[in-house]
Amino acid sequence: MNRSAFGTRSFAALAAASALVMSGGCTTTTTSTPSRPDANSTTEKRDVGPSDARTRSNIRLQLAVGYYQDGKYSFALDELRQALTLDPNSADAHTVLALVYNELHEDAKAEQSFQRALQLDPANSDLNNNYGWFLCQHGREKESLGYFETALKNPLYTQKAKPLQNSGVCAAKMGDMVAAEEYFRRSFEIDPTGAVASYNLANIYYGRKDYARARFYVAQVNNSPTPTPASLWLGIRIERRLGNKPNAAALENQLERLFAESREAQLQKRGNYAD
Repeated sequence: MNRSAFGTRSFAALAAASALVMSGGCTTTTTSTPSRPDANSTTEKRDVGPSDARTRSNIRLQLAVGYYQDGKYSFALDELRQALTLDPNSADAHTVLALVYNELHEDAKAEQSFQRALQLDPANSDLNNNYGWFLCQHGREKESLGYFETALKNPLYTQKAKPLQNSGVCAAKMGDMVAAEEYFRRSFEIDPTGAVASYNLANIYYGRKDYARARFYVAQVNNSPTPTPASLWLGIRIERRLGNKPNAAALENQLERLFAESREAQLQKRGNYAD
């Protein structure tokens, strides 16, 4: 059975995105690049009190998040350095700094920033989830599970589906498909719209030849506004195994229409439906 996680690269972005709405007011809804304040302005040079410094730090942090989302990492780093100059104990700023370093493949600096953030805010669920995912990305899957469990301990945490699906991905990477199934199932129960849990459950049941259950879960992805080449391809193979040619043909047409250049569409054209 193919044990690869659903959309590994995009999934990393999902994990990282959970850090973008944090306790320190680091919330942004803009999708355009924010304007950068003049770092040499007189208002930046005047002395500020602790409360004012934290406010200015949060403004810099929000700008950094915008640059991070836009992939402008050098600008993000500049804003984060200024944010931390104003408030060196901002766990949120250290977290976003870790995410930027991760994107730049500066792993040692990313880990150092994560560790500093955890020193400042050890019970932060989003932070534990993100650090757990960082560890999982870097071959430390077993270690990552403890951080996901810490993220889940907060009874007020509203995003528990994320550390659960992350735990499922990491358990699958370790080859523990029984644990992975349980994590994905729990994640699905909390958020039935979660594509990661649904796809991976479908993949697990397909590998077990439980095609009816596999069909149910992959349909959650394929009937959503955002199917993927992988989910459509899995759906096609499931329908073929079930002998449902009309459903398979409909999914093939969808794959060709939406993702004609994908690897999965090329396999379909060649008639290569092998697992």
